Amino acid sequence: MIWVKALHLFFMVAWFAGLFYLPRLFVNHAMAEDESVRNRLAVMEIRLYRFITPWMVLTLIFGTWLLIDYAWLAYAHMLWLKLKLALTIILVGYHFYCGKIIKQLAANNCTRNHVWFRWFNEFPVLILAVVIILAVVKPF
Repeated sequence: MIWVKALHLFFMVAWFAGLFYLPRLFVNHAMAEDESVRNRLAVMEIRLYRFITPWMVLTLIFGTWLLIDYAWLAYAHMLWLKLKLALTIILVGYHFYCGKIIKQLAANNCTRNHVWFRWFNEFPVLILAVVIILAVVKPF
């Protein structure tokens, strides 16, 4: 089970690295005035999104494996696990919302500005902090 946990953590870190960088590309895209720069950023965004999506899937696979073989029996009655699962679902929604933003930016019909994307970029950081606290401290 320790290997499953290690793989879950590895893929989670890889996924989060992409989730931290992708909205930074959105910030630059929203600020870009040159069409060639916007086109290049659009390519970078879709490539990064396609690169991190398998990391998300593998994170969920190994996390589910841990949940089924270990965590559910030990912690099903505890609130921290339910909160962690809810935040994971929200994060998956964030991931797919990033895919929607990529399409909007590529089509030049995104109404969000760089300031909004700067705040949007902080969302996965907050989720990561809470999930780590829940998983390590198990406060509830």
